Amino acid sequence: MTSMIQTRNLSKIYEMGTVSVKALDKVDMDIRAGEMVAVMGPSGSGKSTLMNILGCLDRPSEGQYILNNQDVSGLNKVQLAAIRNNEIGFVFQSFNLLARTSALRNVMLPLVYRRKDGLSPAEREEKAMAALEAVGLADRAEHEPMELSGGQRQRVAIARALVNDPVLLMADEPTGNLDSRTGDEIMALIHELHQRGRTIVVVTHEQYIAEQTDRVITLHDGRIETDIAQRNGVEA
Repeated sequence: MTSMIQTRNLSKIYEMGTVSVKALDKVDMDIRAGEMVAVMGPSGSGKSTLMNILGCLDRPSEGQYILNNQDVSGLNKVQLAAIRNNEIGFVFQSFNLLARTSALRNVMLPLVYRRKDGLSPAEREEKAMAALEAVGLADRAEHEPMELSGGQRQRVAIARALVNDPVLLMADEPTGNLDSRTGDEIMALIHELHQRGRTIVVVTHEQYIAEQTDRVITLHDGRIETDIAQRNGVEA
């Protein structure tokens, strides 16, 4: 199976006055296409920094990051933005939906920024509606976020993340703002996407979420402490 993510000696150093803080320290990682991986670690372990780099929201200070066979380590902000919009879908704990904007329009946003596809407004709307149908929310297309439950808002966020058919889905604490039953529903949807072949990286502090993935990578002080393969929640 081909690699979706490869990092080599990946490091991130923040300059804070006269002090240098190494948030990531020579991280080597391989994630295969179609794999679902959890990233865990205590506060300050580097997991948020790692997600930002894997999601092309930030660049490493040192080392190499190859995404879907493309070296993105040294790309500038404009180039990284293009990679984010074309290759990566994001699902956040806080949903990050626009208020006073319908679910349909929220899902359409990535398509608006991807003008090079030459889609007409009607085609963009059709594609966004198809994404909402895929997460079971076609009947809520005209509802604004405040008219939706937390689980429904997260489904809209997932539809938005998938509307451009990304090669990688990044989920940052996707159930963090949800009750356990709704969280289970969202995880069932994420599992369904994984079974369809999506590569998914889940950043979580919840052990029961991590146990549902193919592998658990645990960070500590910016380094990989453990990398454990699993089968059905059992260490392989």
